[in-house]
Amino acid sequence: MSKSNPFLGVISSVFGVFTAPFTAKRKISEAEEKAKMVLAEAEAKQKSLLIEAKEETLKLKGQAEQEMRERQRELQQIERRLTQKDETLDRKIEGYERKERTLQQKHQEVEHLRSQIEETKKHQVQQLQEIAGLTHAEAREVLLRQVDMDLEHEKARRMLDIDHQIRQDSDRRARKAIALAIQRLTSDVVSETAMTVVHIPSDDVKGRLIGREGRNIRALENATGVDLIIDDTPEVVTLSGFDPVRREIARVAIGKLILDGRIHPARIEDMVERARKEVEETIHNEGQQAIVDAGVPGLSPEIVELLGRLKYRYSYGQNVLKHSIECANLAGIMAAEIGANVRVAKAGALLHDIGKALTHEIEGGHAEIGGDIARKYGIHADVARAIEEHHNDGENVNVEAFIVAASDAISGGRPGARRDTAENYVKRLQALEEVANSFPGVQKSFAIQAGREVRIMVKPESLDDASAAKLAHDVAKKVHDNLVYPGQIKVTVIRETRIIDYAK
Repeated sequence: MSKSNPFLGVISSVFGVFTAPFTAKRKISEAEEKAKMVLAEAEAKQKSLLIEAKEETLKLKGQAEQEMRERQRELQQIERRLTQKDETLDRKIEGYERKERTLQQKHQEVEHLRSQIEETKKHQVQQLQEIAGLTHAEAREVLLRQVDMDLEHEKARRMLDIDHQIRQDSDRRARKAIALAIQRLTSDVVSETAMTVVHIPSDDVKGRLIGREGRNIRALENATGVDLIIDDTPEVVTLSGFDPVRREIARVAIGKLILDGRIHPARIEDMVERARKEVEETIHNEGQQAIVDAGVPGLSPEIVELLGRLKYRYSYGQNVLKHSIECANLAGIMAAEIGANVRVAKAGALLHDIGKALTHEIEGGHAEIGGDIARKYGIHADVARAIEEHHNDGENVNVEAFIVAASDAISGGRPGARRDTAENYVKRLQALEEVANSFPGVQKSFAIQAGREVRIMVKPESLDDASAAKLAHDVAKKVHDNLVYPGQIKVTVIRETRIIDYAK
């Protein structure tokens, strides 16, 4: 590579020095021209932006003015509506004020009329009192009595309607259940005497029973606890005592003594002891047989023994043990027919008279005693309640108690099942008629059907049909509460009006 010429370099440097100022001026002028051009362009842009800004300002001002005009129109419309509403409210307020003035005027008129009515009422009451001859209190009392009479009549009428409705269904179902039970159980009626009589082969035995200076009869009475009545009745010795078991022991012992022939105090004690064991065995066997016949197993030995003692008890001539067995069978059939508890009904009916076995030893009614005995020996509470309530002494809260009471009434109320003395029979009839005659409006009463029905003749002008129905109910309730009777008593009220005239 060839080296550069130094001379040329020097010339170039000198030339550059002389030409540099001219070059700088030229560049400055060019820059100024460019600056002027830029300034011109900037001024032009500034003017156009100003024009645009003015136009935008004018445009926004026009829009603002338009919105203001619209708002003013809306405000004017709202103002007109408010003005209309104010006018409407003013008119309504004015109308309300007129109505209020009218109501006040009418209220004053009503008060004036009310005062006039009160004055007229007082005047009329005074006139009525003068005409009727009664004061206000007396007239009120008469009115209350009339209202009471009307209410009593309405109550009697409703009782008649309710009774009729109940009987339509209950009588039909009750007759069906009772008839079915009686048809399925046709046991014989047993009526025996309560007096224990011992027949002897001859009157010579009476002297031997009395013994020397009465020592034999005293020994026999002391050993048995009963009284021997030896009178002029041929070939008969009567035993008297409250306890039927003791009378039975004495009867058996006297029979053994007569057969043995040796009658003296030592032998009497021996025979009485043998008779006691024999009777106790009989009591146990009868009790066991009773629970088998009635179908009530599972009773305690003490209950079985008490049940067997009923063999020697009689109620109005009816044997209590056979009556209890019959009641159990009747109760079982009726309970099965109506869907009640058969076991409770049968047990309650079998044991309903169990208290009679101890009535000579414990004070109180046999129903209450029977209930206590049942609880003492673990009998079910429903059975004990049925025993206590079989004479309707309680509230009869369960249906089995009703069934036991019904079976007792059916068994005791059958014709020939029980008997009574003529004196007691007449007294019961008289008491029945006295109860019926104690009510106002009764003209006459008659106890018929052996005391199982009472017919009451009433005054037709004193009682109407509804009051007659109420009278029958009241008489039946009073008879139930005050009299003692077997079975049931029918109360019939007869109200009859006869109109008689003659053709002449």
